[in-house]
Amino acid sequence: MSHLLEGSVRKAGGRVRITAQLIDGATGGHVWAERYDRDLNDIFALQDEISQAIVAALKLKLLPEEKKAIEKRGTNNLEAYNLYLMARQYSVTGNIGAARRNEMIIRLCRRATEIDPEYARPWALLAIAQMSLRFHLGREGDDGLAAAERALSLDANLPEAHSAKARALTQNGRFDEALREIEIALRLDPESYEVNSAAGRWHYIRRRFDEAIRYYEKAAALMETDYLAAGLLVSCYKATGDAEGVRRAAKRALARTERIVALEPDNGSAMSYAVGALAALGESERAKEWAERALLLDPDNLNLRYNFACTLVVDLHEFEAALDLLEPAFKQLRIEAVNWAKTDPDLDLIRGHPRFSAMLQAAEARLTRA
Repeated sequence: MSHLLEGSVRKAGGRVRITAQLIDGATGGHVWAERYDRDLNDIFALQDEISQAIVAALKLKLLPEEKKAIEKRGTNNLEAYNLYLMARQYSVTGNIGAARRNEMIIRLCRRATEIDPEYARPWALLAIAQMSLRFHLGREGDDGLAAAERALSLDANLPEAHSAKARALTQNGRFDEALREIEIALRLDPESYEVNSAAGRWHYIRRRFDEAIRYYEKAAALMETDYLAAGLLVSCYKATGDAEGVRRAAKRALARTERIVALEPDNGSAMSYAVGALAALGESERAKEWAERALLLDPDNLNLRYNFACTLVVDLHEFEAALDLLEPAFKQLRIEAVNWAKTDPDLDLIRGHPRFSAMLQAAEARLTRA
């Protein structure tokens, strides 16, 4: 890393204060620093001003296409932009297994696209929320592919749109097509959180754990509030037999989930990853305390129940208790989540168990009849 950009944003009323500093990655010295006080209505111009100041500080000469990429935001409407940012925040830190989180993202994104029909980013994020409703809650409805295609029709070079399409194709078992979309997205922006997260997910499902680690590590580094990639890295390192990697990933996942739960105590999905991290760190009693509390606060969260079952299998070897948690979930989950369970390394130890086999067969028979 040659340089690091740090800063903070503070909003008060209709004003915003942004501090930014550019640090030399090799020496730790400050290359450039500035503070900006502006009206919120000037936020887009301010973004351009900061970008130009960084380019000048680095003494770079941008190609025309590079300059265009920096200035491209997707919308010039501040309200649509703010709605998208709110939806994106919920998508990263929200309770993945809760209908409220996904429905909120969908409403925010739909409103953003009503305000600016040419704004592609909320369409891509809408696709992810629609997928989550199916995957984590067993909901009927759109699988996200149409929204992803809509985003691509508006901006064929939007990395998040390609990664959203890849996610939808992956969930539908169209792995080769999904991989092509991921490769396009990575070429367009290898530094995108959404792109690296989608790439990690594809490799995880395909049980290519070394590659999944590569992309999930990048995603977790790009988004400090992310707990999903951080949590799944614990499973990835376990699958590769890297004990030090497990410990390192578990510590990071625990720190992130604790911060989220402090602000949102009933975030069952975050608590489930905290439980997994605690168990991986050998804190089994504390893990069980968190699990009991989470089930009291968010008892219908299928994502929470599934993740708890994984922890019971991998770390605590309480197989019957894990199957008790999985059984009601398998009666509701759709084929996307069932297919995930069929390859998830966290369930390998019970894969030959008669109860688990019966659950899978019953779920597949139910979905075939539907």
